[in-house]
Amino acid sequence: QGDLVQSGGGWVQAGGSLTLSCLASRDTVRSKTMNWFREAPGKQRELVATINSGTVPKYGDFVKGRFTISINSAGDTVQLEMNRLEPEDTAVYRCNAHWNAGAFEYDYWGQGTQVSVSS
Repeated sequence: QGDLVQSGGGWVQAGGSLTLSCLASRDTVRSKTMNWFREAPGKQRELVATINSGTVPKYGDFVKGRFTISINSAGDTVQLEMNRLEPEDTAVYRCNAHWNAGAFEYDYWGQGTQVSVSS
């Protein structure tokens, strides 16, 4: 139930598009906050996008309307559609499921996917 399996990513020229997918169990996607984070060399981890089933998605300020997070119709995959990519978007992108239980916080993580954007 804790496995988050990522796919997608790769290399693209600036202005191009990529879609990342995060396959999880339907229970995970339905009951937990699903996030995409990114990590670039020399930079802190950034929250890219957040979605909770039934709520409005939220995005990092740097997204500026370029990315869309969504849950597929089967309810088991969280996708991140990235458009108008910039070299500054180059990073390892990780899918995350986060939840609280009492005073404790828990996380599942995907394996990470490299996104490289050339100028």
